[in-house]
Amino acid sequence: MDLLLSLPIVSYFFTTSLTSWSTSLNLLFFYMTWSTLVLSHSPLKIEIIGTTAIRLVLWLLPSLVFLAFDSLLPSLSETVKFNGASALPPRDARSLSKLLGLALFNLALESALEATISLGLATVFKTPVFRTSTTLPLPWQMIKQLLWLFAGREVLSYYIHRQLLHNKPAPPSLRKAAETTKKVTSKLPKVKARKGVGVHTSVPSRRRLASLHSNHCHASRSPPFSLRVKTDHPLSYLLHHFLPIYLPALALHFWTATSPSSGLGFSSFSFGLGGLSNITSTGGLHILTYLVFLALCTAEETLSHSGYTVIPGIFLGGICRRTAAHFAQPDRGNFGSWGILDWIHGTSLGGKNVWDDVKGEAEKHRLQERGEEKANGAIGAVREGIRRSARQRSSRSRRRVVEESDEDWSEE
Repeated sequence: MDLLLSLPIVSYFFTTSLTSWSTSLNLLFFYMTWSTLVLSHSPLKIEIIGTTAIRLVLWLLPSLVFLAFDSLLPSLSETVKFNGASALPPRDARSLSKLLGLALFNLALESALEATISLGLATVFKTPVFRTSTTLPLPWQMIKQLLWLFAGREVLSYYIHRQLLHNKPAPPSLRKAAETTKKVTSKLPKVKARKGVGVHTSVPSRRRLASLHSNHCHASRSPPFSLRVKTDHPLSYLLHHFLPIYLPALALHFWTATSPSSGLGFSSFSFGLGGLSNITSTGGLHILTYLVFLALCTAEETLSHSGYTVIPGIFLGGICRRTAAHFAQPDRGNFGSWGILDWIHGTSLGGKNVWDDVKGEAEKHRLQERGEEKANGAIGAVREGIRRSARQRSSRSRRRVVEESDEDWSEE
């Protein structure tokens, strides 16, 4: 509990510094808190407690708040939900308890899996999985790395969701590559297995994975609510939500760790065993960048699965709409998070893609700017009218004073 309260992001938002202190003092306070945290706790402990705290604060708490709102005020909630009343969560306490139990199990499972992988990699390479130091990453470096992480997540999320969890036919380019690989492997000499000896595997087939995902995540065709982010089958949940976040972070960490002076370039990248042996604590992905990436992804998933039509923003509103459309027609499209690969492969649903969302939001801003210009023009016209009336009144009063003075002089 002391570690959770000592997280810099928590301490930063729960102080009065936002209203009284300057930005430089806020950064100084953040740096001091982060340095104390790094020096007093192990890197693995910071990673596991930090990621768990992010998932609890940005997914579990908002999901319970949204669930309470949908359950206590259903007549009001259905007015801001896709498909209205059909998008409300079940009112049965038994069904809700099962969903909550499965969600908490998946939360504990991904935390345990991440801890196991991080501990194993740290043991093998004799260094923490993510760079955990008192030196903070530079803002521009963090932005570039976040862009790479989101790109990797989008690619993994789309193809895992489409190819494995929905068994959707591959795009023509991937089908050609698969056919070429099949032709090459067919020419290789085949080894005949002895009788009674076979290759047994416990890895489910694509059809089995699709069935598990369909029976758990898409048991209902209505738009989701935020609790259903983690109510998928544990195996399909790890494939769809955990790996697309964790694997790009690991890849980027080893990339920058083996070539710390090359930034994110392609020319000096070496990912062989020799490069892995040169990993040090001075290079690699900073743990703060990973935590920011996880926080953004968790908040996005929570809002996109809320089923609300009032989510603001250029991307979030479109992501929420595409998620609702995917749950209505799960096997047809909207497999990606941001909709970019859906637009490229032609699997966008609802008649709109990510570029339509950007254009629509830009048009809204143009209309808003035009409205503001008209309002400012109207306000300026009113002000000019008031000034003119004031000038006329002052000129009239002056004329009256002059006329009265002339009358006084004439009487004298």
